[in-house]
Amino acid sequence: MTQTEYINGFSSYIFWDADSKTIDPEINAPYIVQRVLEYGQIGDWRHLLDFYGLSRITDLAKKFRSLEPRALSFISTVSNTPIDQFRCYTLRQSNPEHCNF
Repeated sequence: MTQTEYINGFSSYIFWDADSKTIDPEINAPYIVQRVLEYGQIGDWRHLLDFYGLSRITDLAKKFRSLEPRALSFISTVSNTPIDQFRCYTLRQSNPEHCNF
């Protein structure tokens, strides 16, 4: 599978802010994994899982500085990894954000 075929296998809106022709699956693996976890659908998840495998996806996700709570819960549950092993969980802001009125 070529680089272009792999990237084109995802939903088009996942990489809305980047040129999909310049995304390298090996160099940009953290970017791809985070985008799929946060914005992808189940088909995108399966496509990602087929290419990288669960252990590599989990290892990459453990290093993310930020990840949406829903995506964090998903990867923690699917990989059967305690949530406190993820960097984004331990680095969460201790002060809640201000409300916009």
